[in-house]
Amino acid sequence: MSFSLIETLAIAAGGILLGKGLVRLFPLLRDLCLPEPVLGGLLLCVLFSLREMAGAAPLQFDLTLQTPLMIAFFLSIGWMASWKHLKAGGPDVVKFFLVCGVILVSQNIIGMGLAKALGQNPLIGALAGSVSMAGGPGTALAFAPAFEKAGVVGAGPIGTAAALAGIIMGGLLGSPLAARLIRRHHLQSSGSGRLGDRPVAPHSETPIAAAGHPDLESSSLMNHLKFFFLVMALGAVVGQWIQARGITLPVYIGAMIVAALLRNWHDLGKAGAQKVKLSHEWIEELGSIALSYFLVTATMTLQLKQLAGLASVLVIILAVQAAWIWMLASWVVFRFFGKNYDSAVIGGGFVGFMLGTTANAMANLNAITRQHGPAPRAYLVVPLVGACGTDFVNAAVITAILAMFR
Repeated sequence: MSFSLIETLAIAAGGILLGKGLVRLFPLLRDLCLPEPVLGGLLLCVLFSLREMAGAAPLQFDLTLQTPLMIAFFLSIGWMASWKHLKAGGPDVVKFFLVCGVILVSQNIIGMGLAKALGQNPLIGALAGSVSMAGGPGTALAFAPAFEKAGVVGAGPIGTAAALAGIIMGGLLGSPLAARLIRRHHLQSSGSGRLGDRPVAPHSETPIAAAGHPDLESSSLMNHLKFFFLVMALGAVVGQWIQARGITLPVYIGAMIVAALLRNWHDLGKAGAQKVKLSHEWIEELGSIALSYFLVTATMTLQLKQLAGLASVLVIILAVQAAWIWMLASWVVFRFFGKNYDSAVIGGGFVGFMLGTTANAMANLNAITRQHGPAPRAYLVVPLVGACGTDFVNAAVITAILAMFR
C-alpha cells in the first residue's frame, strides 16, 4: 500500500496528535520532556511493524518533504546564533561552550571505543555518542542517511533509540544531581531573578524559545515563509560550493550558516537591516513546526527489527555515557563555575541537554529553581549554549568522524 505526499502528511499530523494525547494521558511523559512527535511517530511505527509481522506488505510513504523540513528546522537553529546575545552572556557562555564542545568529543571517544571493544562497527558508538546524546533525535535522524552510506545498517532506528534513552536519562538524572549538590554544599539562591542590573526572565520548556503569540497577520506569515525559502535556496548554493571543494557536510549546514550570517546582520541594524521586518518568534515557531513534522515522518518509518541484535550493546554504551556525564557535571562543571548555587543549577541543565535535549535542560532548571530559588546565570548560559552552540560543533565533529570512515 502506497501513500501520496498529502496522505503521508495527514498521517504525520495524526501522529503528532497521538503524541499530544499520550503526554496528556501520562504526566510522566510530560515531566521527562519526551517530544510529542517522536512519541506519536513511535506508536505509529510499532503499529506498522506489527502489521508487517502479521504478514501484510510494507507500507510505502512519500517522504519528499522530509529533507526540506529538516533543513527548515536547522535554519531556525542557525538564526539563534546571535553574537549580540552571546556577548551579553559574557565569559560564562564562552566557558560553558568550550567545556561542552570538549565533552561532546569525549562522548564519541567513549561510544566508539566501547563499540569496537564489543565487536561492533565504531560508527555505532558514534550514533550512541554525541549524535544522539548531545544532538538528540533531530540530529540522529538527520545524520542517519550518512551513517547508512558509511556502512551502518539501521542507523535511523539505532540513533532514535539512543536519543530517546538519552532524553529519559537527561530528565531523570539532571534535577536530582543539582538538588544533591545544593544539599551537600548547603547552597542558597541569591533570591534575585536579576543578572547584575538586568532582569532575567525564565526560559521556555520547549526545545526552542517559546513562540508566544506572534502577529497572525497573513502578510507577516507570508514574509517569513519567503524568508525560509530564500535562506534554504541560498543555503543549497553555499552547500554546493563547500562540497565542490571536497568537504562533506550535512545537507542542512548551508542554511544554518546563511541564517546565522543574516541574523547577525539583522542585529546590527545597518545597511538596510532595520528595514527588514523579521520576527524571531515567527522564525522559531515555523522551525518548531518543521521539526515536529520531520520527527514524526522519520520516526514512523523506522525499521525496529534492525535494533534486535544491538540492544545489549546500546544498553552498555548508554549506561557508560550517563555515568560519564553525571560525573562531569558533579566534578567539572560544578567546580568550573564556582561551586555555588548557580553552578549547581547549571550542572543540572548540563546533564539535561548533554544526554537529552534543551527541553530537558530547561525542565531541569525550572524544577530546581521552583524549589530552591532563582538562578539567573543558569538561565542565561544553558539555553544559549544548549539550543544553538553545540549544534554547530556537533555537526563538525560528526562530519569529521564520517570522513575518517569513508
